[in-house]
Amino acid sequence: MSKPLSVQIWSDVQCPWCYIGKRKFEAALAELAADPAAPQVEVVYRSFELAPDTPVDFEGTPVDYLSQRKGIAPEQARAMIDRVSGIAESVGLDYRYDDIHQTNTVLAHELLHFAKAHGKQLELKERLLRAYFTEGRHIGRADDLADLAAEVGLDHDEAQAALTEHTYLTDVKADMAQAVAYGIQGVPFFVIDDRYGISGAQETAHFVAALKQAAAERAEAPA
Repeated sequence: MSKPLSVQIWSDVQCPWCYIGKRKFEAALAELAADPAAPQVEVVYRSFELAPDTPVDFEGTPVDYLSQRKGIAPEQARAMIDRVSGIAESVGLDYRYDDIHQTNTVLAHELLHFAKAHGKQLELKERLLRAYFTEGRHIGRADDLADLAAEVGLDHDEAQAALTEHTYLTDVKADMAQAVAYGIQGVPFFVIDDRYGISGAQETAHFVAALKQAAAERAEAPA
C-alpha cells in the first residue's frame, strides 16, 4: 500500500480519556508495526474544545470544576477522578489531579496547529498532555505554551508570536466545525481513512481490527 492510512483524532488536551485513548491507540500502532504487511498510518490531531467557556485561570480545584460543570456533589466528582486515574495508571500514566491547573485550551489547540505546520505536532501533543496531567504545568497561557513548544524543538519566539496573533485560530474553528459536521459530541474520536469513526478510548484490539479492516477494504477497492 503506497499511501498511508489516514487517522484523524479529535481530542482536547485536558481530556483524561484522550490521553488514555492515545496510549491504547499507540499500542495498536506498535502491534501493527510488528507485521511487515501492515499498512503505514499517518496521524493528525484535530481540535475539540470540551469547555470553551472555561476561564484561563479557573478559581478552584479539578474537583470543584467537575462538580460545578456536571452539577454533582464533590464526593461524586472525586470518585470520577479516582476512577479515571486508576484506568490511566493501567496504561502507564500517572495522573496528578491535585496539581492540575484547570484552564481554557484554545491557545493549546492553536499551538498544536503551529506545531503541525512545523512537523512537530505529535511531539507537542504528547508534551502538552504530560505537562497538564502529570507535571502540573499551566497550558492556557501563551508564555507557558511557548516554553513547552521550545522543549520539543519549536522556535519559542515564533510560537509565542503565533499565539499572540492567533495565527491558527481559524484552523481550530475549522476542526470544530468539521466535528459538528461529523456529529462528534465527545472525545477522543478517531476517523480512519475518512470512512470509519471510533468514539472513545477503546481497547487496543478494537483499534487494531479497525485499522486492518480499513486497509483490507482499501486494497480490495477497484483502482
